[in-house]
Amino acid sequence: MAAPCGRMASRTLLQFVSCFSRTAVGSTGFRRFSGTALCRATLQTKAVTESVSSPWTLMAAVCLQRLPVVSADRSPIEQRFWQMMQQMELEKSMLSDHELRLLEDAERLSRKTADDYDSDEEEDAKDQDIVLAQDLEDSWEQKLRNFQPAPRVRADVDKDLTSVERCLADSLVLLAEQQVGSEKLWLLPQTQWQEGETLRQTAERALASLPAGFKATFLSNAPCGVYKYKLPKAARTEDSVGTKVFFFKAILSDSGPPTVPNSPYMWLKKSELQSYLKPAYMMKVDRFILDL
Repeated sequence: MAAPCGRMASRTLLQFVSCFSRTAVGSTGFRRFSGTALCRATLQTKAVTESVSSPWTLMAAVCLQRLPVVSADRSPIEQRFWQMMQQMELEKSMLSDHELRLLEDAERLSRKTADDYDSDEEEDAKDQDIVLAQDLEDSWEQKLRNFQPAPRVRADVDKDLTSVERCLADSLVLLAEQQVGSEKLWLLPQTQWQEGETLRQTAERALASLPAGFKATFLSNAPCGVYKYKLPKAARTEDSVGTKVFFFKAILSDSGPPTVPNSPYMWLKKSELQSYLKPAYMMKVDRFILDL
């Protein structure tokens, strides 16, 4: 009797439940169940219970970026490489239609100055106005002299942190001034999660709540980062321990609304964020913001 009892004791609970479902329950009219289904149902029930009674306040924030509008200035090594590629392209390329036309015009003029020039060769072009390639170049140069490109650097606009048109060669991130407890902080736009909505919908609502009405394209349904902080010990309770903020990335879709004086938001480069964000918050944000 000791041997069978020893074998029964060495079996796991899952094997015993599976064996029970194949014998006693299988011979009756009841629904069969397995140990895997039992474990899955237990985990789902536990997850639902924890989500309902979680002591953490859930929030969603949006990392809204304005991509560069103009290309960045070349570094010295990039400038030398670009010049080398231009020289290689010039040496290996074929003549363009305009260059071929310049050669034809030069050949025609050389024939006219020659002693054996025959005017009958130009019979077809007598009734047409002949426009030389050099004339075209002169007109193009005149248009180029009249063209005034927009400045790449505008000191007055670049100093305005609320303008979305500042620092056109850099990627900018939107910060909003928000009330957290008894103080105002500069943060990524965020709001508290409400029951019945996804975290992305919460992030979209946080962006829509800004007075400027920015239009953005969200890059994913999944968060790109999370920031967790606990309340002071004096303020903690069993139902409220702290807050978890989930970040979602988005790209500004259009040029953005005009600048409003004393706006509660700023457009900052990545190198400028550390002057406004707290170190722990900045450490989390720095991981997913790309300085393009």
